[in-house]
Amino acid sequence: MYYYITLVSTWMIPTFILITLLIASWRKIPTYELFVEGGKEGIQMAVTLLPFLLGMIVSIAILRSSGALDAFINLLSPLLMKIGIPPEILPLALIRPISGTAALAMTAELTQVYGPDSFIGRLAATMQGSTDTTLYILTVYFGSIGIKKMSYALKVGLLADLVGIISAIIIVYLVFG
Repeated sequence: MYYYITLVSTWMIPTFILITLLIASWRKIPTYELFVEGGKEGIQMAVTLLPFLLGMIVSIAILRSSGALDAFINLLSPLLMKIGIPPEILPLALIRPISGTAALAMTAELTQVYGPDSFIGRLAATMQGSTDTTLYILTVYFGSIGIKKMSYALKVGLLADLVGIISAIIIVYLVFG
């Protein structure tokens, strides 16, 4: 069974690309010209998004290097321990809505320090899959098409992240105790 799953997953994308090119050629669509035009649009979009991404990266670096994140964690640690949430997971919960890459690095660090089969390792992995990078999505996607008013999307996205974090904690407690 594993052999067939590997075989299908290996050939899925190349087969899709080949079928797309064959259908486009059959319909006499200029595939190469459209590919080059899409590449040009992609480069223009990357240049447009650069200020948004740079601002977000600098903000994350300031938050982590200033010590504000550590101070916030120290402030909430007694409350978190009282309700059974390990304080070590709080930085991941705070960074995940901002940056997927930073959250992945934190998850890898938590897994390395505490082990993948520890409660913290399992909770970090579950949180990684239960939440999204809300601020990144708003910055990149809304910024790329020029949407300025995003307050409702921000509120709903952060609420969804909070629900994902709480759900991850409950599920890990229920499944792994």
